Amino acid sequence: MGDKRFDLVVVGEINPDLILSGDVDPVFGQVEKLVDQATLSIGSSSAIFACGAARLGLKVGFIGKIGQDEFGRFMIESMDKRGVDTAGILINSDIPTGLSVILTKGSDRAILTFPGTIPCLRYTDIDPGLIAQARHLHVASYFIQEALRPDLPKLFDLAHQYGLTVSLDTNYDPEETWDSGLEEALRRVDIFFPNEVECCAIAQKPDLFQALDYLAQQIGVVVVKRGAQGAILKSAGQVFEAKAIPVQVVDTVGAGDSFDAGFLYGYLSGWDPERALRLGVICGGLSTRKAGGTTAQATLEEVLAYL
Repeated sequence: MGDKRFDLVVVGEINPDLILSGDVDPVFGQVEKLVDQATLSIGSSSAIFACGAARLGLKVGFIGKIGQDEFGRFMIESMDKRGVDTAGILINSDIPTGLSVILTKGSDRAILTFPGTIPCLRYTDIDPGLIAQARHLHVASYFIQEALRPDLPKLFDLAHQYGLTVSLDTNYDPEETWDSGLEEALRRVDIFFPNEVECCAIAQKPDLFQALDYLAQQIGVVVVKRGAQGAILKSAGQVFEAKAIPVQVVDTVGAGDSFDAGFLYGYLSGWDPERALRLGVICGGLSTRKAGGTTAQATLEEVLAYL
């Protein structure tokens, strides 16, 4: 796709997911309930996205921080196996790697996250040389990357100086304030990937289309993920929609990240917005076929069969 070392570099959080699946609700008071399945898998929005992009054939580098522990080693080994270049990942011997425990029930899920090293990555940890070797920069989990967050505008400016395009997927804000300097970062973003709830909350609009119009005035491409309803995109005054594909859903963890990977494959390949949106929807849908965010991520051959 180009003469640079990476098609894209991801700057983000790293943690595994412990996924518990079953038709149960947790109850306090030492009540024990049984689940149907337990899976330790690659977690974190950024890492799942990176693996999905590599699965499609993109050259992906990763910059992040882990602890010197078993969870950190698991993540490095798992990402290496999936073709993600992990040379930019730093090891912190003082703080353990984070962990998310996810209880899935049908198409819904509850998530408990121990942050660990997730909030510890700083702008000064990032090697500018790795950024310079890429065509595109992607950042996810804006609200929980606390140390990086204040300097994201600076990082995005650096990426643009090196000729990169920039995308951001904020994910949900655990504190539900939806600001923390986000406006400055969004001004520098080329592609924004909220879901429907995040889009309305960030724009402070009650209606999706009002929120989409508002954000599209500030950002070149706004892509809103709508789960079973597919996705919608607005760019240069044009609006495109793509319906979800029929699939037997097992686990929706990471579906939005796989969507991002699919869309950016199309974008970096020079596809028109409507076709890239369709590719993203297919990647997101196919990723739900098995438990875990990366287990069922599709190859390019699988996705093109749907197109």
